[in-house]
Amino acid sequence: MTMEHAKNKTRTEKELGFLTRSVHVGNGIDKETGAIRRPITMANSYALPYDPSDLNWSSAAGNVYTRNGGSNQQYLQEKLSSLEAGEDCVALASGVAALSGVFFAFLKSGDHAVVSDSSYIAAYRLLHELLPGKYNIQSTLADSSKPEAVKAAIRPNTKLIHIETPSNPTLKISDIRAIAEIAHEAGALLSVDNTFASPYNQRPLSLGADLCVESLTKYINGHGDAMGGAVIGAKELIDKIRAEAMVNLGGTISPFNAWLIMRGAVSLPIRMRQHNQSALAVAKFLKGHPAVRFAAYPGLERHSGHAVAKKQMENGFGGVMAFGLRADHDAHNRFVSRLKVITSAVSLGHDESLIVFLGEKDERQYLYPEEFHGGFFRLSVGLEDTEDIIEDIRQALEE
Repeated sequence: MTMEHAKNKTRTEKELGFLTRSVHVGNGIDKETGAIRRPITMANSYALPYDPSDLNWSSAAGNVYTRNGGSNQQYLQEKLSSLEAGEDCVALASGVAALSGVFFAFLKSGDHAVVSDSSYIAAYRLLHELLPGKYNIQSTLADSSKPEAVKAAIRPNTKLIHIETPSNPTLKISDIRAIAEIAHEAGALLSVDNTFASPYNQRPLSLGADLCVESLTKYINGHGDAMGGAVIGAKELIDKIRAEAMVNLGGTISPFNAWLIMRGAVSLPIRMRQHNQSALAVAKFLKGHPAVRFAAYPGLERHSGHAVAKKQMENGFGGVMAFGLRADHDAHNRFVSRLKVITSAVSLGHDESLIVFLGEKDERQYLYPEEFHGGFFRLSVGLEDTEDIIEDIRQALEE
């Protein structure tokens, strides 16, 4: 059943379940070959109309030049709009391109933004260093796990609040609905980086956010072999990002990466179920081990954001956690060197479990909760057998 067939059924697309939409939305029968999978269209340009003289060469409407948008990008955008419960979507070259697109489109010189004090390094750099230094766009780092701290950071010229929940790398949880009310009362937009949760677990737009940002490189692709990013929201807002940031900054996703991510997204809900299940079991194991100094995972009842996470993360708490050992710097590295199933590498949301050691010299250390001082790990739990992941951690700790 393709989506063309599905739309002829009594249930509308919005009424179809998440798994069904993951499989079918954006897909269709190829008109030329009859293939039930849309092919990769690797062209960088498309046939022009009889008289192209009145075309807007910077327009993203229709297929003209792949920097302005292409077929595989459009199919992926249809799927992501559906999964995130949004009106429209723009898919870009990376998660950072998506972040840059939001900031470029909605902030100008003299504007102010509030940003989560625990956030991805690129978001931190863009809003805390690069945009202030280059374009006089000011920002305030706020503990977004406390709505009152976000409200206190608002200024008359605040145009955007940008939060991550769960946050990278400390797993802080922010109340999206509460912060959306604060943003809108101040006349600002709220953008939410949903990468750690994925649309399977959390849909920020349904909780009042204006824009949802995803690093497609992570869970939505899920196979560690393609990069991409996306912003989802109202068509009016997405059109602005598409026109100002995608076409003119050139951060367009490649057709091949769009096709790979489209393929990966089909299994997103099945993969997320396993990520959620295994991560909770691993977090509980870590929490109870005497060699572990702390374990931060929103699925643990003692996590400070557990109640909010339980309320807004519908299907689970994701596959990422942070933890530290009762050990010195070198012992953390020795622990990683003894892992056999878990791979020492950056990124997250892959099929394989990934771990990275963040040492005491992290420039954002002053923003982290006290238990994170002294070095810690960020662990992305993969799709291996849960028992094998736990046993790998156990043997490395014992050695």
